[in-house]
Amino acid sequence: MGIHYDYKSTKSAKLMEKQAKRERKLAEKKAKRLAKEGSKNQNTDGKSLDASKPITLDFLTNPDKE
Repeated sequence: MGIHYDYKSTKSAKLMEKQAKRERKLAEKKAKRLAKEGSKNQNTDGKSLDASKPITLDFLTNPDKE
């Protein structure tokens, strides 16, 4: 019978813990998603070609040129 007297007094604390846990999980998922998207964006930006310059055979075959 002691548990029934305890329920109302601890209900709000349990609800706050659940909400904090839910928010923490959502923040972790968001951080993971942003990190994954950030790595995709960094890879594509580094290798873009200038559209105004023609692509030559020397550009394609010379490993020393950047």
